[in-house]
Amino acid sequence: MEPTPEVDLETLSDLATPWCVHVVATLRIADHLAAGVTDLEGLAAAAGCDPGALHRVLGHLVGKGMFEEPAPGRFALNDPARELLEAAPFLDLDGIGGRFAAAWGTLLGYVRTGRPGYAGLFGRPFWEDLAAHPDLAEAFDDLMGPAGHGPPDPRIPLAGGWERVRAVVDVGGGTGAMLAALLRAHPHLRGTLVDVPATVARAAATFQAAGVADRVETAGQSFFDPLPAGADVYLLRKVLNDWPDAETVAILRRCAEAAHPGGRVVVLGGVTAEDEPRRLTVETVLLGGTTSTLPEFRELARQAGLEVAAATPWAARLVVECRPIIGGM
Repeated sequence: MEPTPEVDLETLSDLATPWCVHVVATLRIADHLAAGVTDLEGLAAAAGCDPGALHRVLGHLVGKGMFEEPAPGRFALNDPARELLEAAPFLDLDGIGGRFAAAWGTLLGYVRTGRPGYAGLFGRPFWEDLAAHPDLAEAFDDLMGPAGHGPPDPRIPLAGGWERVRAVVDVGGGTGAMLAALLRAHPHLRGTLVDVPATVARAAATFQAAGVADRVETAGQSFFDPLPAGADVYLLRKVLNDWPDAETVAILRRCAEAAHPGGRVVVLGGVTAEDEPRRLTVETVLLGGTTSTLPEFRELARQAGLEVAAATPWAARLVVECRPIIGGM
């Protein structure tokens, strides 16, 4: 394990910097700079804000290494600031970024009770809130897809290789970017995408653009309901870390029920090596989601009627393969 860099309490408790980043992202300051507006008055006019207040925010960020001020009252992009040109929608306090940022304010309640405080803050649990606000749901889908995480890598290691797989179900697969990548990489595969109806509806463009629409079916449903049956692989990518243990077992059980006797449930995300330190993520404050160590996950899988057959390190994660337990638990 690498040595921990030296830090102090002021650095660890700094709230000004992240809020300043969210504010300039919301105001699209990086976009205005990229368009050639560099003076403070012009930036404030373009962003619709107070020049003096904006100057304080930008001055703070310049001191932290984001943006440059080559002359008094004139600003320029640097490499950290350029990242805002793509990331700004996901930090926008008027959109999904505002939900994420505000949810961190419920952390104390979560620690005291073990339950997320999102519903108390916004009136509904997170998933119901997205369902009630289609614009937020679409932004969340974008964040979970290539726009937020880059193109997915289809080279997921699998015992025996993907050549032996004929049908894969991507459970909670969003707008289909990973499934499309898998089908492009393996032309013999057929796939089924499972996610809520509004998200699945947005997947059609993904499959058309990838040229795989003729090999895909979609199921607009909850993954807590019975899943399309009989596939060789049920893929859970970046799904289980959104849920507490009881819901994790329920999702795994649905996969186990749907898989044919020789099928597999493949988990990518939500399981770590035993010696990896515990980390707090936004999924925790939004949803009460947890990440299990491999020994903990083995027990959850067993409760769902699965046994862990392989765990392969890949791309800073574990790819965990599970098989249905013959005769059930």
